Amino acid sequence: MVPAGLAVVYHFFPPSVADPWNLLAYVLFFVLMSFMPMNINGASTFLVQWVTVALFLKYGIFIEILVSQLSMLIVLYRSRTNEAQSLRIPFNSLMFFSVSLVAGLAYMAAGGKIGSLELFDVIVFGLIFQVVLVFSNQIIYQLYDYTTGNRSKFFSIDAIWDFALMLVIFPYAIALYMFEAYIGIAALVLLGVPFLTMTAVMKMYNNSEQINIDLKKAGVIGHQLASRLEVEEVLDQFVVQVAKMFKVEYAYVIDYRDELQQFLRIYENDQLESHKISPVSYTKGVAGKVIVTGESFIYNEKTDWEDLVTGNLPADTQSLMVTPIARNNKTEGVLVLASKKKYAFAKHQLQILEILSTYFAVSIEKAGYMQKIIAKSERCGLTKLYNYRYLDESLESCIKEMNEGRLDQLSLVIMDIDHFKSINDRYGHQSGNDILIQLADILQEEIGDEGTIARYGGEEFVILLPDYSKELAMLLAENLRKRIEKHEFLIESDLAAERQQQTVHITMSIGVSTAPDDSDEGMALIRNADRALFIGAKQAGRNKVAAYSK
Repeated sequence: MVPAGLAVVYHFFPPSVADPWNLLAYVLFFVLMSFMPMNINGASTFLVQWVTVALFLKYGIFIEILVSQLSMLIVLYRSRTNEAQSLRIPFNSLMFFSVSLVAGLAYMAAGGKIGSLELFDVIVFGLIFQVVLVFSNQIIYQLYDYTTGNRSKFFSIDAIWDFALMLVIFPYAIALYMFEAYIGIAALVLLGVPFLTMTAVMKMYNNSEQINIDLKKAGVIGHQLASRLEVEEVLDQFVVQVAKMFKVEYAYVIDYRDELQQFLRIYENDQLESHKISPVSYTKGVAGKVIVTGESFIYNEKTDWEDLVTGNLPADTQSLMVTPIARNNKTEGVLVLASKKKYAFAKHQLQILEILSTYFAVSIEKAGYMQKIIAKSERCGLTKLYNYRYLDESLESCIKEMNEGRLDQLSLVIMDIDHFKSINDRYGHQSGNDILIQLADILQEEIGDEGTIARYGGEEFVILLPDYSKELAMLLAENLRKRIEKHEFLIESDLAAERQQQTVHITMSIGVSTAPDDSDEGMALIRNADRALFIGAKQAGRNKVAAYSK
């Protein structure tokens, strides 16, 4: 359609080119402008309108269409997308041709004449050409959005920017046309060089602004990571925030350990995934290249990294940005960001990603230290169960929830190993410790997430059971008592002539108290359960479960 249309346009509106060198200078200048896009409102904008209008006013519609087609090819080459060029080139060629044709015919219909130097006519009719050009371009966008199901406002932010730029650029176009008509090619130098310089400076400023914006976002993410006290939270926060910042569909945190790559976090299509990816050799794939070289990489399209494929990336992946996660100058992992788009990443983004990876490594190390410190302050060093301090805080928290109506009831189970002193005296204190450790494992296995288990002191243990009635807590305690009674505890006696493994059996006496039936205060709940333990279980012969009764 476009070649046939050009033939028709040439027949009805043949160009008159008296000065081919001036035309060539226009075209070269037009090409230079097409290679200098600016980013406005997140989209690339090419400020070629002022040359387009000047070309049309001087040489007519045929030359303007030809040069616009050239500009279109340059823009398509620089603007990479997933759409095939076999689709993009015909569609955009037809769109550029239609817009130029409609604007040129509107100019002619309004009474405009090609080559006129009457300033009033040039401004009025030139403005008609420019307005129709931008307006028809916007109509075609709307029709395209409508056919693809993307309903958007006619006067969108992008459209408003297009109209605003038109009004800013139009005076330059008129000045270029009039100036060139009187002094020739020198006008392109006198007007074009400052405009090109201004465009280049604005482009550099725009790029530096984008870098500053990305750096601020990276700083915010760094502060958020630093505030996390658990390793799992740091991992989740990092992969989600980085994926959102760089607008990627896929993000992966890979751990490098034991000569293998292990996927710690998988973020795909706006959500964390729980599916597992089998470990691969540390030399395989794009992550393997990062581990081996210690360097970061950007891959603009799939053909750039197909020879490194391991099959773990989604089939529609195109661009990749990969950087090492290093600590103490040693690579300990790899961050992989993947996009469905070609040419999705800029060079400065790779440097920012490297900064974020450093934030991440430091935050992981800090969170690990904090977890160890918290564990030491909240856990029993021997059994790894919670200690009395943590139990006291948890008990008060549960009582508060119950008083506020967020918890209906709370049962407390306290248990004591029968004749534990005699076990220590007979087999030694290390054997007693072995029994305590094994007993703690049994309690954790039985209780799981149902309650909070703590070593109360010595051979005493306490279990907090939120929303457990006294009857349910008694049933659980009885099951525990029976299992412990039958369990064979493996020890090595320190007091025998020769150290050898042997099994021993123990029993436990257990007391149960429930709030609010027995009390609505934390310490009173412990005292009541302790009273049931000694009076109802110990004094009744041991190896029993007893409930507190008023």
